[in-house]
Amino acid sequence: MIFFQLLINGLIAGSIYALIASGFSFIYTTNRFVHFAHGSTVTAAAYFFYYLLIYLNLPLWLAIPLTITLTALLGLLTHFTIYLPLKKRKSSGVILLIASLGIMTFVDNFIQMLFGPDVKIINLFNKGAGLTILGAYITPLQIIFISITLLLLLALWLFKKYSQLGKLMQAVADNPDLAKTTGINSINIQHWSFVIGSGIAGLAGILIALENNLEPTMGTTQMVSSFTGAVIGGVNSLIGSVIGSYLVGLLENFGVWFLPSGYKSAIAFVLLFIFLIIRPQGIFGLKKGTRE
Repeated sequence: MIFFQLLINGLIAGSIYALIASGFSFIYTTNRFVHFAHGSTVTAAAYFFYYLLIYLNLPLWLAIPLTITLTALLGLLTHFTIYLPLKKRKSSGVILLIASLGIMTFVDNFIQMLFGPDVKIINLFNKGAGLTILGAYITPLQIIFISITLLLLLALWLFKKYSQLGKLMQAVADNPDLAKTTGINSINIQHWSFVIGSGIAGLAGILIALENNLEPTMGTTQMVSSFTGAVIGGVNSLIGSVIGSYLVGLLENFGVWFLPSGYKSAIAFVLLFIFLIIRPQGIFGLKKGTRE
């Protein structure tokens, strides 16, 4: 019974991490720097959703696409106003990482200033009613959560492999200089990567807001485990980032079978350090270029 409950909990956590990590991977592969503020984008999405539902009293069917659109625009604005000017000045990856940490700090604190530090709750569904499968408990919302995540990840893989924009993004990710010589506007592709990656973060924020409580640092906390999953699977590999994220979710939850629950976050950090030392490109990643 405990095994199956931890398995389900790991799949739920892994779905959250996989959504965040896939958006992060989209941005990283075409921009080649660590956009750690991606976690704050998830937080912003959750609060966008909360504001539209609670303050503006919009219906769910309208609040969801509006939240994803607003979050995608936030990502585009971030790239256009902060990252792009820095890249035009030939700033190093370290400078861009520092800028990302600055964005993360600003967004988290700005949200706290607007909504306060107290926990927010969205009660749209009865979270108490659930199903028992092999002695493990899971709610219908959690089943929908996992299903939507898997369907979206499949759609993202098909998009990267078969769509024209996906192929252009792949070309820029593989060799930005060569892509420029063939007439590809790499800046536009980088813009699109932020739009799509942040839009995915928007969906992640919505699902997290429906499943969990909201707090100003929620996305940053989730980003640590998501980033670990991306590193383990290969940050330049969409499939690798997804598999790595589910692996982190499972290991974190099975880890508390043997360790106190307070060590769950430490498990992600230990895994991150191990892979950064032994195999920094991840299981499916490449040292150069990218892989689908």
